[in-house]
Amino acid sequence: MSEPRLNLLSQLWEEHIRAPFPPHMRRREIEGEDMVLLDTAIAGCVSSSLSGPLDERRHKILLGCLAAVERILPLIGDEGGAFEYYERLRKMAALAAETRNADAR
Repeated sequence: MSEPRLNLLSQLWEEHIRAPFPPHMRRREIEGEDMVLLDTAIAGCVSSSLSGPLDERRHKILLGCLAAVERILPLIGDEGGAFEYYERLRKMAALAAETRNADAR
């Protein structure tokens, strides 16, 4: 991954770990996606990608989560900062996926 993208991913990660999870998204599903599990899966993959390239299993998980968050993001209201929270997750997932793709070249 290029240095600017890695810096952006690191910056977004730091923002994310300081941000509180939107309380009204607990125990909530949108389009069949558990919002807590989606957050956890993306965060785990992003954290791993900051330590080195993702293995194939994590990369597949990340791509599935990225597709899910892109599908449901338009359905998330901004109550309690939920849209901003999940948009940041989307950006991090996309950057982490790009990292894996760039490393595979």
